[in-house]
Amino acid sequence: MRTVHPPTAAALAALAAIFVGASVPVTGLLDGYPVLSAQAARYAIGAALLFVWLRGRVPLPTRRDLGGLAVMVGAGMLGFNAAILLAQRYATPGFVAAMLGASPLVLAVAAPLLRGRRPSRPALTGGGLVAVGVVTLSGGGSWHGPGLVLSIVVVLCEVAFTLGGVGVVARLGAVGASFWSCVGAAAGGAVLSTVLSGTAAWPAPTTTETVAVLVLGSVVTALAFGCWYTGVAVLGADRVGVLIGLMPVAGLAASVLLDRQDLTPVSVIGVLIVTAGCVLGLRGERTPPPHHSRPTLSTATAGQLCSATHVD
Repeated sequence: MRTVHPPTAAALAALAAIFVGASVPVTGLLDGYPVLSAQAARYAIGAALLFVWLRGRVPLPTRRDLGGLAVMVGAGMLGFNAAILLAQRYATPGFVAAMLGASPLVLAVAAPLLRGRRPSRPALTGGGLVAVGVVTLSGGGSWHGPGLVLSIVVVLCEVAFTLGGVGVVARLGAVGASFWSCVGAAAGGAVLSTVLSGTAAWPAPTTTETVAVLVLGSVVTALAFGCWYTGVAVLGADRVGVLIGLMPVAGLAASVLLDRQDLTPVSVIGVLIVTAGCVLGLRGERTPPPHHSRPTLSTATAGQLCSATHVD
């Protein structure tokens, strides 16, 4: 199977970030549906699609994978979505986005340190530029009460989603790791929602809600997860982390296209700064995965998944 080269991996990870950022209006269509139930349905759809792509040949996680999967599911998926919703009750979306812009800088420091290496100067500089660019295009925003703490939790959950998957992706491959994380999130979300709300957790969805869940499950979960973890496997978590800055950029573009926000000169400057940070950060040295990794097989699989789904 062919190897996914760094430029292709960067493009796939960028595509994943853009899908996630642009999906914000779609997620808003589920405001009236129980949050955990909607997430469980979304991840169940994602798991089903990834299972089909793997043709049932799913790599089985070992005991050492369970910790990473727990971090991916608990913090990076269910925790992240819950933190985003709670944070926006006490902070403006611009403030939450601005805080999220710090994620690349955190990854640029944490990812190499966890491997016993020094942080890469290009990754640090690129992450810093991305943070400045996101603050610029989002306007900074404001917060009250626990808004700051909750926004920091959002950042930590986003970082956990990437770092928690490094070892799991190295052992199971990008698509295998994505599949098992979706299975865990679907099961965990369904159980928690049912325990907390009983039968009220599963109302019949409207047509709009059904379409929203299908889009989130297929494009923003199955496709985006495979693409993102391909980037993590090939480029390293510190380098690929700068592309998180494309999420608020894509959200801005979606808002402008939907006529919900005006495109201002300041936001354009912010986009240019984020772009410069991404280009610079991707030039840094790759933080190597664990020695037992099998990046060629896993990244090729994920690259084929993204390409096939995009064409369809």
